[in-house]
Amino acid sequence: LRAAGLSRGDEPRDGERIHVGGPNLLSELEARVPTDLERFADRAGENAQTVVYLLREEEPIAAFALADVIREESYRVVDALHELGLEVAMLTGDSEDVARAVAANLGIDTVFAEVLPEDKDEKITELQAQGKSVAMVGDGVNDAPALTRADIGIAIGSGTDVAVRSADIILVKNNPMDVVRLVKLSQASYRKMQQNLIWAAGYNVFALPLAAGILAPIGILLSPAVGALLMSLSTVIVAINAQFLRRVDLSIPSLPGVSAPQEPRPAD
Repeated sequence: LRAAGLSRGDEPRDGERIHVGGPNLLSELEARVPTDLERFADRAGENAQTVVYLLREEEPIAAFALADVIREESYRVVDALHELGLEVAMLTGDSEDVARAVAANLGIDTVFAEVLPEDKDEKITELQAQGKSVAMVGDGVNDAPALTRADIGIAIGSGTDVAVRSADIILVKNNPMDVVRLVKLSQASYRKMQQNLIWAAGYNVFALPLAAGILAPIGILLSPAVGALLMSLSTVIVAINAQFLRRVDLSIPSLPGVSAPQEPRPAD
């Protein structure tokens, strides 16, 4: 936390209105930022720090620079999502400079900065209009409309009740790496569905017509007993193939300079 502009004599007096907020507040109040505070905000933005202004009436009298520490697992999460062929977007109310600095550090593809809480779902709609399927991860009350708007809403279990009720999927632990595990398990499940569909369709496409005698005129006939056996066999194969989902490795690769993940986690 760093501050600039506040000095003795700036203390608010009785009856004065005090505002605290970011750049959107300045725009709303049409406040003009003094040169020294503007330079302070520029330096803070270059260092990926969020600036919060203190206004007396509608006059900025101080600015505070706040910085969040990027969690180590965030680097692995973004890298792993890229390896899975997914784009990563960041939706934040922070200033443009801070958002882009953090995005560059993490390797995030798309940045929406200075977004008001009520406008978050509009950004989801904007991505969907580009023909993209969107999964939204959020935990706050203001995230609820965006979670509902997204193709897949993912809520953090420790978040607000409104966000949890608005989401399709709830992550029990406050761990962003679970998003990657969710994607990997979903992709593995989809592949199993395709494989099992081939097994099931194979019997219906080939075995049933043969058992019905469609090629009997040319001497090719499948005994109904053999057809019943093949049908049972296809069911067994589908069930066994589905069980292999338990062997899916849901661990996340580590990055240079970042602590390695725990032991590989199977799907079960």
